[in-house]
Formats: sequence, structure tokens, C-alpha cells
Amino acid sequence: MLYGFDAFSPKEIAEKVDTLGVTKARLPLLSMVMLGILAGAFIGLGGLYFALVKSDATFSFATGQVLGGLTFSLGLLLVVVAGAELFTGNNLLAMAWADKKITTGELLKNWAVVCGANFVGAVGLAVLVFLSGHANLNNGAIADVYLNIAAAKCNLPFWTAFFRGMLCNVLVCMAVWMALAGRSVIDKAVAIVFPISAFVAAGFEHSIANMYFIPLAMLLQASGEASAAAGAITWLGFISNLIPVILGNLVGGSVLVGLIYHLIYLRGAHHEPSAKNTQSGAGDGSRD
Repeated sequence: MLYGFDAFSPKEIAEKVDTLGVTKARLPLLSMVMLGILAGAFIGLGGLYFALVKSDATFSFATGQVLGGLTFSLGLLLVVVAGAELFTGNNLLAMAWADKKITTGELLKNWAVVCGANFVGAVGLAVLVFLSGHANLNNGAIADVYLNIAAAKCNLPFWTAFFRGMLCNVLVCMAVWMALAGRSVIDKAVAIVFPISAFVAAGFEHSIANMYFIPLAMLLQASGEASAAAGAITWLGFISNLIPVILGNLVGGSVLVGLIYHLIYLRGAHHEPSAKNTQSGAGDGSRD
């Protein structure tokens, strides 16, 4: 029986996430790496779109944040619809692990490989954007946006970055969760846009987005093309941001979404995914 307006029910979504978790954890290494690189670049494209909106000084703070969040949603849309492996979305593999369908080693391998590949994709896109001269548009205002964003991120206190990362990935994983309820691209887009725009507007921290913003700002700073935050962005600041944000993303996605939904729908169920769910999981092209 279909749920609501031709959507999968929450319990069916839990079964899909469980089944997809096994598939993701056992992807061939080359596929996992390449799909991870794509996801890093896709999130970077969302960041590029966000920076363009934020460079318009005529917007009020709230308007700029909300419009920036809407445009940043491009990143997860590309991941879910075009197909890629994103570390923050893959925190939901904790459900398959809790259901004993994948081992701890398989879980940690997926997270490590995908996170590393996301880093390569995000930094690679940052280099290409830098070489393209995109940041010089709007009389250099875009470059200043990158410098200001990166400087603020590099100077966040540890626990502030951690909790912003945690809240961010609750919303990211809820976006992935709800996208799995949909049967069409439009369904998935609607499910993704609101949670993603909310986390961006609220100023929460996404580790993979930061892998794009901060390296690009470092390149701009080193080149002298922007000076709004000269000297404020360093490798130490970058690492000091990534560590708490990655940890916060892990807790928010795997514990507050994945394990909570496992307790609600899958704990002790000893279920076998239905043929409908297995076919949907294998054929929807989503590798979020």
C-alpha cells in the first residue's frame, strides 16, 4: 500500500536505507572513490552558487542566507539525482551496521574512503574555480565572500563547530531520508531543498562544503586577489575546523538520525526487505 501521495512510508524508507547501506559499504573501491570525488565537487558547486548570492550586498541578512541556502541545495540534488557518494549522507550507514548487515570495518572503510574522496573532489573544484577567475566577478565581491566565510570558519571555537556540524547533518540526513520517500526527481527536489536551505541559512557547518570554501579562500589569499581576511586563513585553522565539524556531522547523522530511526523501525524486526524496496533501492540511481 502506498503512503500518502504515492510516497514510501517511513518504515519503508528505513528498509531502503538499510538495504542501500549494504550496497554502499560493499561498492568496489574504484567506484567508491570516483563517486566520492564527484560528490565533493557537487557540494562545491552548491557552495559556488551560494557565494554568488552572498556577494550581493543589497540583500538583508535573512534574505541573503535563505536565498543562499536555496542555491546551495544544488549540491545535494546533484548527489542524489545524478549519483555520488557523500560522507555526510553515508553516515546513515549506521543503520545497516546496527542491524548487523555490515561490519564495523566495512562501515569505517566507507566513511574514511568517501570522506577522503570528497576532499579530493572539493579541493579539485576549488582549484578549477580559482583558475577560472570566477571570484573576480562583481568587482571582486565574490572573492571577499570566500575570504570572510573561510576566516569565520577557521576561528570557530571547537565546541561551537562541533554542535553546528551536528545540527547540520541532522538536516542533511533528514533531506536524504525524505528524498528516499519520493518516486520522481521533483519529489526528491522538494524533499531536499527545505532541510538543506535551513541548515545553510542557520549558519551550521558542513564538513565537505568547508573542504571547498577554505582551500579556495586560501588560494585567493595567497594570490593577493582578495584581502578582506588577509592572514586569517591557515592550514592549522582549516584542520581546527574540519576535526570538530566532521565529528559533529558523524554524531548528527549516524546517531541522531540513523540510530534513532533504527530503534524506531528496525530493532528486533529481523525483516527481509520487500522486493519492491529492493528494486527501488537498486534502480533509483541515488548514491547520497
